[in-house]
Amino acid sequence: MVTDRFCNGDTTNDVNFGRTKPAAKFRGFEGGDIKGVTKKIKEGYFDRLGVNALWLTPIVEQIHDGTDEGTGLSYGFHGYWTRDWSALDPNFGTEADLQELVTTAHAHGIRIVLDAVINHTGPVTHSDPEWPSDWVRTGPTCSYKSYETTTACTLVANLPDVLTESDTPVELPPFLLEKWKNEGRYEQQTAELDAFFKATGYPRAPKYYIIKWLTDYVRKFGIDGYRADTVKHTNPEVWMALKTQCDAAFAEWKKAHPESVLDDNPFFMVAEVYGYGVSGGRNYDFGDHKVDYFDHGFDAMINFEFRWDADKDYAFLFGKYAEKFATTLKDVTVLNYTASHDDGNPFDAKRVKSFENANKLLLCPGISQTYYGDETARLLVVDDATGDAKLRSPMNWDAIEKDASTQAILEHWQKIGRFRGRHVAVGAGTHTVLSTTPYVCARQYAQHGISDAVVIGLDLAKGAKTIAVTGVFKEGQKLRDAYSGQETKVKKGAVTIDSPFTVVLLEEVH
Repeated sequence: MVTDRFCNGDTTNDVNFGRTKPAAKFRGFEGGDIKGVTKKIKEGYFDRLGVNALWLTPIVEQIHDGTDEGTGLSYGFHGYWTRDWSALDPNFGTEADLQELVTTAHAHGIRIVLDAVINHTGPVTHSDPEWPSDWVRTGPTCSYKSYETTTACTLVANLPDVLTESDTPVELPPFLLEKWKNEGRYEQQTAELDAFFKATGYPRAPKYYIIKWLTDYVRKFGIDGYRADTVKHTNPEVWMALKTQCDAAFAEWKKAHPESVLDDNPFFMVAEVYGYGVSGGRNYDFGDHKVDYFDHGFDAMINFEFRWDADKDYAFLFGKYAEKFATTLKDVTVLNYTASHDDGNPFDAKRVKSFENANKLLLCPGISQTYYGDETARLLVVDDATGDAKLRSPMNWDAIEKDASTQAILEHWQKIGRFRGRHVAVGAGTHTVLSTTPYVCARQYAQHGISDAVVIGLDLAKGAKTIAVTGVFKEGQKLRDAYSGQETKVKKGAVTIDSPFTVVLLEEVH
């Protein structure tokens, strides 16, 4: 979710740092905050969706002023324009708010994934100074013709690029030291940095300062993972260092908070390597250089190919991903999406295929990332908004309450999401096609002491339908259709479900 656009849980923090200039459509702060996310967790919104992890856009302190990149005045509502990694932006909330979010999420079995930005600072404005020249470069702009012209460059004009390739020690920026002194945090922040560099042996290079600040959110609050931003623009060794330090910080937090530990799962990191797709296997190809980011600290990669594959039928889509995970991507995984905060070509931009969208995204092998409002057909084409602002409209809570069609879409996403959440086989199991017309497949998982099996039927006839389950479920076994709620038994290798729906989701009744 875009934190600022999801839910406003505290209207008293809506304006800070004099951010009162009129912004372009959906380019200013709209009021969403950490408390709003916590509120929706407490209400059970994510439980009903089957969600087990929440990825929030960055919540660290943003530049104080706005800037115009050619689309009108914009503020850092999205979180990618950092001014101070060591502090939360008051528009998003306080450290107490963040702690409550993590604690509440964990109580619901939900993990918190924050967004890590190491590649760049925020733009320079009248109120926001440029970081020193031994910290950042201000040119050239990336041309993407090679590895070097993708990493040693700025993404756009006026977005200073951190010298992440450098190991040269640097001093902290004077403006940051002055800020900490004014806030009464100078002694604590500098003492923590001294301890970090002494413990790690790292040189005081820009990347290691930022890694220290990012790992603080793991060590202090127990966040469960990071989605790493603009990964291909930074030397891959940076990410391995971040993962190493996050693992150490996560272990520290678990030791200090045994009552809050969900399980023994390690810290999770997923990479945004813009343009990466599953057809590339483990590698991303810069043209003159290939990098396997799975070997540089990442558990998963965001898959930019899925939104195009979603235009194909179920047989192609599910078969392709099952084949990839059995071969070139064996033992790793990817994060699939159909819409996101910065992909200008989402699947179903006009929201006319919301039921199909849920089927394809939530029932495909791999990780499924629902972008806030996918489940409610939130608009992705907005009049008067330009560029990525179209993708970032406020969550359409009113439609859930007042519109019957939105309620029906949400209920569909909830049914499939909860089914997926109960069954590891859906995302990680072996895929078998049982029928092509109508489409029926099985997913079976047997690893790590876990045994799970499901049968999925899509585009079935309304009314009575018979589904063969031989090889998946035993004769006489009691099953439930998670979509209609009906229960049945396997007779002669098949089950019959009589429902007004075209979807059947078969699971064993225990």
